[in-house]
Amino acid sequence: MAKAEKKQALGRGLSALLKDTSDDIMSVKDKNAEKLVGNILEIELSAIEENPFQPRTNFNEEALNELAASIKELGVIQPITVRKLSGNKFQLVSGERRFRASKKIGATTIPAYIRIANDQEMLEMALVENIQRSDLDPIEIALSYQQLIEEIKLTQEELSKRVGKNRTTVTNYLRLLKLDPIIQTGIRDGFLTMGHGRALINIENQNIQLEIYKQIIENNLSVRQTEELVRNSRDGKKSSKKGLSNKETPDFIKESEQEINDFFGQKVEFKLSGNNKGKLVIPFHSKEDFLRIKKLLK
Repeated sequence: MAKAEKKQALGRGLSALLKDTSDDIMSVKDKNAEKLVGNILEIELSAIEENPFQPRTNFNEEALNELAASIKELGVIQPITVRKLSGNKFQLVSGERRFRASKKIGATTIPAYIRIANDQEMLEMALVENIQRSDLDPIEIALSYQQLIEEIKLTQEELSKRVGKNRTTVTNYLRLLKLDPIIQTGIRDGFLTMGHGRALINIENQNIQLEIYKQIIENNLSVRQTEELVRNSRDGKKSSKKGLSNKETPDFIKESEQEINDFFGQKVEFKLSGNNKGKLVIPFHSKEDFLRIKKLLK
């Protein structure tokens, strides 16, 4: 029964739900608030402003186009969430990709859950809801954690409970923000993993961080190899690429390495185990990237 009622609410406009549109509902105690808050309404896209607390800063254009095509064919299956502003204006809480994709196809309205929140509650809702997403990169997650701590005045312990992660995990993400900005960008762009970043954090000197970062990129180093370089650096040993660079790479791999990288459109890792044996590690940075690689292998 509840499902039927919700389905019926989907697509009903504000004027259908609120006969007296002059009512300015800003609190759950206001007249007609129960008709608005918690309902799903079809809201004009022009009445919705973007979320100033959005933790995501990178939007994959190809994935956005695919979502737009899906929405054009099937509609918005999962409503976005907005908060009520003054008048018939709203602000996005979550669902920015659906919001952007709907605008791409020229849609004029979008189904949305209505909530009422102040700026602090809005910030917390937006950050916590977005942190739960699986497609945020490690730096975006770390920045969201930091924002929650600074603006909502949470301790790391309180934050870990709020986002459902153990405190060690939260701490590991936050420590990534101590890395040189160039390295942070490398993590965001998928040139190295969070594991590489965690190893580099142990180097306080950012110039040395960048030297090792350069070696990671140039020699396609694994996390374990990076940890070895970091240990050597901290022990005062001269960084050595022995065992880490192309010096020990067999000629048959050297001759084909660039061709393989070009084929997959990214740097492929060659892990050698001796006697001309080893394996190829093909990284992917999103569902779309994985499907692209899958097509290449057919």
